Amino acid sequence: MTQGNGELDSLVRKRIRALRVAQGWSLEELAARARLSQSTLSRIENGHRRLALDQLVTLARALDTSLDQLVETATDDVVSSPMIDGAHGLMRWPIKAEPGMTVVRQRMTDPPPDNPARMRAHPGREWLVVLSGTAVLLLGNRRLRIETNQAAEFPTMLPHAIGAEGGPCEILGIFDRDARRGHQRGEDTGTADRPSP
Repeated sequence: MTQGNGELDSLVRKRIRALRVAQGWSLEELAARARLSQSTLSRIENGHRRLALDQLVTLARALDTSLDQLVETATDDVVSSPMIDGAHGLMRWPIKAEPGMTVVRQRMTDPPPDNPARMRAHPGREWLVVLSGTAVLLLGNRRLRIETNQAAEFPTMLPHAIGAEGGPCEILGIFDRDARRGHQRGEDTGTADRPSP
């Protein structure tokens, strides 16, 4: 990489410094980990030394990252708008860096189903946080009360359902590909209960 690569060059230098600072390391500590002299590392961070591929590989390893992450520039689509599913009261955002993962926001007013046969089980994993109100998560034989700012994470092979307690609640959930597919199949078949987002 040469200094003629202006923006990328500057970005990589800033990223090296930011990663070092985030670890709480001095120039001396990172230089020792990367087997570089402190002055060489200082000149790299300050733009007074050409960025060499072998040094970037060494620095990436010392910073516990990959060369690809160190020189990554794809930041075009930083902001994304939700896909709104009015029929199910959902807002969905795909996670671009992890294809197949989805973030879902849902407002619930109904309690969880009282019939265990209406609980779902499917491959995958879910994580959710209650943004407001109180949710009740039925998980296997357990009944868990989740209050505002509390979170739950569970494998979706456990039969599960979720609903509101004592009034409306709003949740934000993150679903891996399998969990998302499990819930989409339930929506596609027209099931009246949506125990989870």
